[in-house]
Formats: sequence, structure tokens, C-alpha cells
Amino acid sequence: MLKGKGWLEFISAQLFFLPPPSVSPAAERLRYILGDDDEPPNPTLFTEMDTLQHDGEEMEWKESARWIKFEEKVEEGGERWSKPHVSTLSLHSLFELRTCLQTGTVLLDLDGYSLPQIIDDVIEKQIEDGLLKPELREKISYVLLRKHRHQTKKPIHRSLADIGKSVSSNTSECSSLGEADLGRQRSKNTNHLGHKTSGVFPAAIKFCHPLTALKNKFIKKIPKDAEASNVLVGEVEFLEKPFVAFVRLLQATMLGGVTEVPVPTRFLFILLGPAGKAKSYNEIGRAIATLMVDDLFSDVAYKARDREDLIAGIDEFLDEVIVLPPGEWDPNIRIEPPKKVPSAEKRKSVFSLNEVGQMNGTAGGAGAGSGGGGSDDGEMPEVHEIGEELAWTGRFCGGLYLDIKRKLPWFPSDFYEGFHIQSISAILFIYLGCITNAITFGGLLGDATDNYQGVMESFLGTAMAGSMFCLFAGQPLIILSSTGPILIFEKLLFDFSKGNGIDYMEFRLWIGLHSALQCLILVATDASFIIKYITRFTEEGFSTLISFIFIYDAIKKMIGAFKYYPINSDFKPDYVTMYKCECIAPDPANMTLFDASVPVAPNTTNASLYNAINLTALDWTQLSKKECLKYGGSLVGKSCKFVPDLALMSFILFFGTYSMTLTLKKFKFSRYFPTKVRAFIADFSNVFSILLFCGVDACFGLDTPKLHIPSIIKPTRVDRGWFVFPFGKNPWWVYLASALPALLVTILIFMDQQITAVIVNRKEHKLRKAAGYHLDLFWVGILMAVCSFMGLPWYVAATVISIAHIDSLKMETETSAPGEQPQFLGVREQRVTGIIVFVLTGISVFLAPILKYIPMPVLYGVFLYMGVASLNGIQFWDRCKLFLMPAKHQPDYVFLRHVPLRRIHLFTLVQIVCLAVLWILKSTVAAIIFPVMILALILVRRLLDFVFSQHDLAWIDNIIPEKEKKKEDDKKKKKKGNKGDSSSDEEVCS
Repeated sequence: MLKGKGWLEFISAQLFFLPPPSVSPAAERLRYILGDDDEPPNPTLFTEMDTLQHDGEEMEWKESARWIKFEEKVEEGGERWSKPHVSTLSLHSLFELRTCLQTGTVLLDLDGYSLPQIIDDVIEKQIEDGLLKPELREKISYVLLRKHRHQTKKPIHRSLADIGKSVSSNTSECSSLGEADLGRQRSKNTNHLGHKTSGVFPAAIKFCHPLTALKNKFIKKIPKDAEASNVLVGEVEFLEKPFVAFVRLLQATMLGGVTEVPVPTRFLFILLGPAGKAKSYNEIGRAIATLMVDDLFSDVAYKARDREDLIAGIDEFLDEVIVLPPGEWDPNIRIEPPKKVPSAEKRKSVFSLNEVGQMNGTAGGAGAGSGGGGSDDGEMPEVHEIGEELAWTGRFCGGLYLDIKRKLPWFPSDFYEGFHIQSISAILFIYLGCITNAITFGGLLGDATDNYQGVMESFLGTAMAGSMFCLFAGQPLIILSSTGPILIFEKLLFDFSKGNGIDYMEFRLWIGLHSALQCLILVATDASFIIKYITRFTEEGFSTLISFIFIYDAIKKMIGAFKYYPINSDFKPDYVTMYKCECIAPDPANMTLFDASVPVAPNTTNASLYNAINLTALDWTQLSKKECLKYGGSLVGKSCKFVPDLALMSFILFFGTYSMTLTLKKFKFSRYFPTKVRAFIADFSNVFSILLFCGVDACFGLDTPKLHIPSIIKPTRVDRGWFVFPFGKNPWWVYLASALPALLVTILIFMDQQITAVIVNRKEHKLRKAAGYHLDLFWVGILMAVCSFMGLPWYVAATVISIAHIDSLKMETETSAPGEQPQFLGVREQRVTGIIVFVLTGISVFLAPILKYIPMPVLYGVFLYMGVASLNGIQFWDRCKLFLMPAKHQPDYVFLRHVPLRRIHLFTLVQIVCLAVLWILKSTVAAIIFPVMILALILVRRLLDFVFSQHDLAWIDNIIPEKEKKKEDDKKKKKKGNKGDSSSDEEVCS
């Protein structure tokens, strides 16, 4: 950012600001400096600016500002560092800096080993070039070697004169360069440039870092391989013209207490000038410091061959700056660091030797244009790329072979990279989600199939299929689970079998075998390549549907609690004395001996209930409600229908778990506590929320619904075993006819599995290890055959839980510059978390005594959080919210800059209609065609090519692969148009 002042200097001093050619000299020079992309990246630069402080004859250098990414100033009044903020510079200071580098001393790759030697070489060079009078050598050297005082030290409530007097004294924290050492330095007659050294040194100069610097916590914010650039500015009485020097050392060198933290110095900028212009010198110092932390200019500084390369770097920086009018903003306001900044690679790519057609001043990319009045409407976003994993090989099992070849080198790291504290949080979170899912779908399957498949089968199948998949599949971050569409199919299949006299388990086995075979055929023929036709339209429609199912099921379960435990709205506190309930004995004429052959609940107060009981001898007033009704008694009283307000307690647990998990997850970005504490709380947010509300439930001691897990490993239905025999119960034609319903199952599994895989393997997740679409489908097919033989549910990728797994394993930079948001590094790709989750699911049968204390409303809250969290980052959901926002309050989404709002609303309405149709289908008897309708989303998307332009679709969706050629043609037409308009981009004045 630039303050809009200094226009006279801007106009009069710079002749280079003439109409640029197609490529400016500065851009051409930088292209050859930065064109080599194969070199390793340069170290991060920490820049510190020290200003010269005077008190009579005594002087010292005092730290006034520092930069890693953003500027921090020393606030003298508060004796602290300011908040990091974006540096705002004046044009005048930048042009004066340019002049300083043109006229001052520039030493590149100076072989310096100490500050006195470096300063001596700089002074010698100035004298040699006629820029400094020889008689000023000792004075300049004396000033530049004064002690440096940093803000990390405690305030010294003494005069500067006292501080100056203590320069020559040693401290217990740091050793000094003594007289003997100085003598040895003076004895060196020449330096490496061949010039005689000045021999002027202060009595004692500190070269090591004091303990306070070594203990400085700020060092944690600086990357380990960082280097320093020191900026020294000040005014002195004895100079008539500025003393300017820019030095780049051959090797980064520790210069002792010059730098606040123990970081080796690579660059040194010195500006000493005549008295009276301290503010101007300070602004020039801020300008060079800001340039040194700029990604582009720092590369230029490292690779510059001469003075002109540095000037070219400043010229290119000036081409990218944006001027703020002085009357429309307050220069005293500090601009907060942005949450996201343009990548350095994008800016540098302009100067690649391959980008010969780029104009000077375009390094800012779209960012510069959009920061003003919007960018070129013809600009297109990045191409939708899924990866080489979906390329069609044309060979038998070619894709499967390449998947195995890509994944094998990563197999060992998939295990040792999983041993991290973050994995513990992910395991607990996903484990609770999996067992809740297993219990929910197991119970629903039991109801739908007359207990041929129940909770036990669900637990065993989840453990077996999930652990095998995570161990051998191509993408172990995917979590397998029973899904809603499969549950619908199972119910329809059971009803069909029962109505037509077909054995359900045997029929289901053959459908599973046919479907498994069809999956393997799809793998062998590389059929997964059609996934590249699935664009954002289909991905987001499907993932939103699954997210809504999670949200709907969680809320539906919670509402069910209010029906099962109705609120006592008829309770009147004033009539509490009238509320009672008594057990009245039945009519004596009907009283007989009670037959104890029917077991009742044991009661410690009357152990004889298990024998024949003479009902006339019972004390009916001492019986419980269940016993009273069991023995034929009747309940009389106003409180007999009382039900505790468990629904309200359940809602508190449900919503409390959800809201606290959401709050703690965002705690990472709060202002409280150190970074590591915030990160720890955010990573374990779900665990803390579950433990807290389990404790709340235990404190109140109410009989809220709890997690019930089978404690014995046996089939839910007693008349079935763990193996389904394939022959004998159905006619022979059923074995062949089952291929038709199997085709529907295959379509469902293929679409569900591969869409989830595409979502997990999205480019924005920054996965390092290759995907394995064919290998994933191969193992889903194998596991489907195994589950069919064992009579277990079928399993496929669970979209919501897989996204939750990804989110719980996201990695960010541990060290970031002050004011800089932690950078997303990627996901912790490994197999350990998934395997442990499913192993724990399998042994949950033995953990039943512990897990029974977890309230079900808490797990419903986890379900709700998973559903809501999976909606984050879905563009469709963001576009839906735009319907309720006035234009002036709409977020600055990038697609809003390029596509008219009415077109965005039309596209969103099409998606909403498709989503509504899918929801209706899954909820009715027509659910049998649900898999085909998911496939139909691809056809709907292709039809949208006739309604929307490719430009609009590129921003709000993705371009289908066949349309890439059309996109390239559009680019060519635009380039031709630009050639005709190029004259309008040139400067008018000459």
C-alpha cells in the first residue's frame, strides 16, 4: 500500500516512467534473473530496522521496527511491540530509495566475517568512489559501531549518557571483544578487497548474542533456515550528503548483538544523512525493509548481479503497487493483515522464460486488478483437474496396476506418519461417529429385515470391512459405512422376497456376488475414468444430500425423544400435595395364585416372586409400577402418568455437544492463550465436548437414553448363522435373475464410492500421496462378496464421516510470521487412524460396560456437527445463502465478480430442484431408482452447457473435459482482441 504523496518528485525525478514497450527493460532483466525455476527457494528474511539515537555526544542504535511478513513497530509509550500490520509506504520514499541505490555504494557477495570488517570495507569503497571524504572515516566507523539496544530488553530508566558510558563495560550475559582481540584486528594491514583497514574500533564491541536474545520467544516465529537483513538509518551533524550502502554478504554471518534474535545476517542497508531529515530517512528505511520481505524483491536481492538488477526489482515493485487517495483514508490507521495473500509462485511465474508474452506490471495477477475496480471479465479460473489416476489406459486392469504401483512406495510411511498426537483426537472423534452410525443403521436394518441383519452384524461388518479397506485400499482416509441408499435397497429387497416366497438371505447373497463381479469388471476395464465427467455440480449435489441426511436424522432422533418423554405441561406446582399414585389390588373374585412360569423383573424386596405367589398375601402398596401391572393391579392417582422431563435434558446434551464442538473448533483463531494451547483445544474439541456433557449427564443422574451395545458376539436372529449357503432354498432362475437388481446396487456403490473419493481427493486438500480410484473400487467389490457370504451389511464410502476424517487430520504451519494466518499444509495421510477406529469398533462389544455411560443425545450432537461441518466449503451452500442477502452485504466471492447474480441464482435453483428430486425419491417407494438418478445428475450437467456459457460454468462449476478445446479457442480469440486494444494500455504523455 502506498500513501498518495510526493507527486512532484514522482513526476520530475523519474524518466523511466515513460510509455512501456511490450516488455519493459525491468521485466526483461528480471526474467533472466528469476527465470530458472529449478533452484531451491531462498531463505525467509527477517528484517530489523534500527535508528540512531542521540544524547549529546553519546549515541546508540535502537530497534524501531521489524518484519517477517508484516511490520511491527516499537510503541515507545506502551513499551511494547505494535500489532502486526501491512506496511504503508509513500511514493516519495520509494523513489528516494531508488535514487539512493543508484548513487550509493552497492557491494554484492562481500566476504565479511564481522561487523567492523564489513563497515571498514564499505567505508573504503565509499572513499575509493569519491563518495566520502577520507577524514570522515573514523567518525562514520565510530557511529556505525555503536551498541544496539533491542526492544526485548527491559526498559532502562537512565539517561542516554549513562548508557553510553556503559558501552565499554562487559556484562555477565555476553563476552566482549577485548583489547587484545582488537589489537589483533588492527594488526591486519589489509582487508580482502586489498585496502588498508581503518583501524578504528570502539573500546569493546559485542559480537555474541546475549542470553536475553537466546531466550527471546520471538525466535519461534522465525523459520529455522531464516536469514536477517539489517537496516540502519540515522542523522549526524558532520555529513553534508547522505552515506548510503547496500551490502549482500557472500555467506550469512552472525553479527552478534546487531540483530534482536540469533539469526545470521545476509543483507545490510546503511543510510546516514545530514541532520534535519530524520523522518525522511526513517521512511526510506521502512521502504527498503518492506521490499526485503517482499517475496519477489527478496529473490531479486539474492540473485542480483549488479546495481541495475536491484533497480529493476524496485521498478517492478512500483508497477505492482496500488495507490490510495490521501483524502479517502486515514494514514494513521493500521491495515490488518489479510487472511489470504496471492502466492509468491503466481507472481514469480510471470517472469518465467516461458511466459514471453507477459506485459510488465502484470505480476500482481488478478489480485491487483480485482483490488481496484474488478478484473477482466474474460479471465478464467484454474482448470478442473482430477489427476492422472483417472486416465484411461486401454489395458486389462491397467488402472489397477498403476494404482498399486503408485501406492506401494508410500505404504511404509502410511504407518509411521500416523503416530502423532493429532491422530488420537481423530481416532476418538471418528470412532464415536462410526459406532453411532453402526448402532443407528443396525437398528434400522433390524427393523427393515426382521432382524436378519441387526446391530451385531452392523458392528462386526463395520469392523471387518473398514479395517481391511484402510489396510489395503488406495485412499485410506475414506471411511466405509452403511449408507441411507443401501438401507433403502435392503428394505425393498426384503419386502420383495417376503412377498414372493423367496429366501431373503440367499437372494441377497447372489445379488451381492453379481454386484461384486460387476465392480471387478468395472475395475478391469478402467471404467472409473468416467468420474472425470463428474463436475462440482454433481459432487456438491450428492455431498449436500448426504449432509442433509445426517442433519435430518440427528434432529429427527432428538424430536423423537420429545414424543417418548413428553413434557409435563399439566403439572401445577401449587397442587403438588395432591399428586400421588397408588397400586390397587384387583377384584378378589378374580384373584388366584400367580403363575411364576412367566419371569418378571427381580425385586430384592420380595424374592419369593419367582415361586407361586398368593396374590391375597401381597402388600400392594409396596409394589413397583411394573409389578403392579404384572400382577393385575391398577394404578390410581394424578401422578401415575408422570414422565420425567428427560426430553429437555436430552436436548441440552444434544445441542450443547454440537455448539461446544463448533465453538472449540473455532478456538484456534481466538485471541486467548498461546498458539499451541489453542491448536490443542481445537484438535480435541469433539473429545472435550463429549466428556463435558457426559459429565453433566452423570451429575444430574437422570435416566437419559444411553448407548447400548451387544455384549455377546452372536447373530441377532437365532435361526441364522455366520455363513450363508448359496444353494438350496431358491429356484435356479433366481441365481441368474439377481443380476438385474445387482446392477442397481453396482450403480449405487460405484457412484457413492467414487464421488466420495473425488471429494476426498480434491486439490484443495493438498494430498501428497496419489489417489487410487481403481484400487478402492476393487476392495469394495471384494468386501461386498465377503459380507454377502457372512450375511453382513454392504459397505461403501461414507461421505460425511470421510470429510470429518479429513478435517480432523488437517495440518498447518507451526511457525508463522506475526500477523500471518497459519498456512494449510495438507492432510496427515496415513492408515493408522482408520485401522484403529475399526478395530475399536470391533472390540466395542467388550467395552460395553464403559460405553453404556455415553448418552445417545451426545452422539446425536456429534452427528449434527458432522453434517453441518461437511457443508463448509461447499459452493452450492454459499450460493444458497445469497438468496437471503442484499447485494451490498454479500461476501466477496470470486464467482460474483465474473458471473451475473441472476445467472448464479438460476444455476443454484437447478441444483436445488435436483436435490429435492433426490430427497423425494429416497423417501418414497420409488427409491429403487435412486442410484440411476444419481447417475442422471451427470446428464443434467451436460444439458446445462446449452443454458450457460462456458465462461459462467468455469466460475460456478467446472468445464467438462470436451469443452477444454472450446475454452482454448476462447482464449485465442481474447488474445487477438487484446492485440487490437494494446495501444490503449500505453501512456499518453511522452
